[in-house]
Amino acid sequence: MTTTTDALRGRTLIMSGGSRGIGEAIALAAARAGANIALIAKTTEPHPKLPGTIYTAAEAIEKAGGRALPIVGDIRDDQQVEEAVARTVAEFGGIDIVVNNASALDLTPSEKISMKKYDLMQDINARGAFSLSAKSIPHLRKSSHAHILTLSPPITVDPEWFVKVPTAYSISKFSMSLVTAGLSAELAADGIAANSLWPRTTIATAAVSNVLGEQLVSRSRTVDIMADAALSILSKPAAAATGRFFIDEEVLAADGVTDLSRYQVDPSVAMHDLELDFWMDWPA
Repeated sequence: MTTTTDALRGRTLIMSGGSRGIGEAIALAAARAGANIALIAKTTEPHPKLPGTIYTAAEAIEKAGGRALPIVGDIRDDQQVEEAVARTVAEFGGIDIVVNNASALDLTPSEKISMKKYDLMQDINARGAFSLSAKSIPHLRKSSHAHILTLSPPITVDPEWFVKVPTAYSISKFSMSLVTAGLSAELAADGIAANSLWPRTTIATAAVSNVLGEQLVSRSRTVDIMADAALSILSKPAAAATGRFFIDEEVLAADGVTDLSRYQVDPSVAMHDLELDFWMDWPA
């Protein structure tokens, strides 16, 4: 963590997903800062290629000093989302922070992808982010520290990116970013901040390794950089920023952290040899 703060102590965060990877890392960072964490996720049994379940994540949160509420549910199911929000409020007394972490990834080209997979990405990525955020709004309005943070990229319509990243997945992630843009404007008068966060480089998670290949792991950064960047955003007053599309390393640079080698899987890899994430370039 880049700063010490009590801003999250006693606050309640509800997150979609969070059984593993970046989501779990953010949940653990918030737990160490004293937050209560509710997770709505489907994973109750470990996957052969994707270790971790909602229960192992909850156990880790408790060990990190937070209070955990694991809620087995599907972010695509409206009733289950409503029930997750209600259970979180009943358990912790309210909701201060929403983190839209759950995401589906499929890089099949447009001519080959099935509409079932297209719909899956839309339903989890865009619809899921909107649903959890929308159902939480009445409770966020009651908070003095209300944040919505969505893990999605800045929107670009540069043609080169639609060549590199197939259209179906791009649409689903940009739609998540439209949730940020829309809610930031719609909720500004209520003092609710809505922002997005995206990594400059690939992050070493099991999902990335499975989809993009094991060879990228050594040229990636660890989940800790996203956790520290998220905690920095969420620890600041809601009035500090809304409608922003933050990049992890830029958030840390603003906090005075410029040596990012500790976040690399292999610190000997030169910075510009790291693998850029989707829709990312190195700053000029």
